Amino acid sequence: MTEVVIAGIGQTQIGEHWELSLRNLAVDAIQAALRDSGGLKPQALFVGNMLAPNLSNQAHLGALIAEYAGLHGIEAVTVEASGASGGAALRQGYLAIASGMADVALVVGVEKFTDKIGADVEESTATENDADFESIHGLTITAQAALVMKRYMYENKVPENGFAGFALTAHANGVANKNAAFRKAIKAETYAKAEMVSEPLKIFDMAPHLDGAAAVVLTRRELIPSDCQHPPVKIAGSAASSDTLALHDRKDMLYFDTAQISAGKAIKQAGIVLDQINFFEYHDIFSIYAALQLEAVGFAVRGQGWKLAEEGVIGLKGRIPCATMGGMKARGFAGGAAGLYQAVEAVTQLRGHAGANQIAGAKFGLIQSLGGPASTAVSHILAGME
Repeated sequence: MTEVVIAGIGQTQIGEHWELSLRNLAVDAIQAALRDSGGLKPQALFVGNMLAPNLSNQAHLGALIAEYAGLHGIEAVTVEASGASGGAALRQGYLAIASGMADVALVVGVEKFTDKIGADVEESTATENDADFESIHGLTITAQAALVMKRYMYENKVPENGFAGFALTAHANGVANKNAAFRKAIKAETYAKAEMVSEPLKIFDMAPHLDGAAAVVLTRRELIPSDCQHPPVKIAGSAASSDTLALHDRKDMLYFDTAQISAGKAIKQAGIVLDQINFFEYHDIFSIYAALQLEAVGFAVRGQGWKLAEEGVIGLKGRIPCATMGGMKARGFAGGAAGLYQAVEAVTQLRGHAGANQIAGAKFGLIQSLGGPASTAVSHILAGME
């Protein structure tokens, strides 16, 4: 297959963008990515979005965003896979280039949560659950994660504040990220005193739902403009996997099979082993999901993922740095844009442009997006190039 490189990246700051529309956010990220690519002209646009029909009363985003970005006539479609929408859109862009069906592909993820407030948002996010057997009974995504976390803590004898390390790591890493919503480190006692949202989930165990957009430009290495000022980054591996939508239909609710399968396939495709991965951008929409990903991918044995945060293994100077720019917890969770923010931040690391958060000598990064409690998982291995 054709080698696929990321030639340009762009992002907006995550926050409550009351003054901007969905299309404004998307176009801002697109324009930044196209400039960063040296002016490449895409033939295809893939839009990652999770909830625009519910929250923004807007479907058919491919045509809408292509029009407002001045990309008239190109192929443009929306990709939806719940919280993994951005990762899934990136995979579609990757496949378009790798197959030779396009020379340049533009991938953008965008979400605008603040078009609705309160119960409307809660009702919309619940659509990622099984409507007939979960949502209809009042199960929210937060309550579902809390139930998983409670069972995990019981089975593995996790102390009350055993997940604090995930929030502390994310907020420490978010301080230097100018695009993060929260740029202030927190202390262990702050986590301990935080409000309980859905026992045992505290406010710092959850990523905030905010507005944002991120974009990447994909192409072949030989098509990168000669005056490009930064080294290209290769997508060395790409894979996706799916599981049951309803959590209760699984044989094991405390193991993310899709995270294992997709990461394993992406790592194999990249021709590397797990120990060669220099950092991991996990899907920390809930701290329990981060722990389960660490276990499924193979960085921790089963039931011990929470200890990696407690012991500092996932810190910037740890064995496997995670959420290196603040993750979803400090940067913010922008729905269908989440996977593209991961890609942009991983490229920033591999270019050596992460500033105070730079992982020295980083060559390989793993990014993984989840839809729901790993009903979908999309994994990519990004690699630096000379």
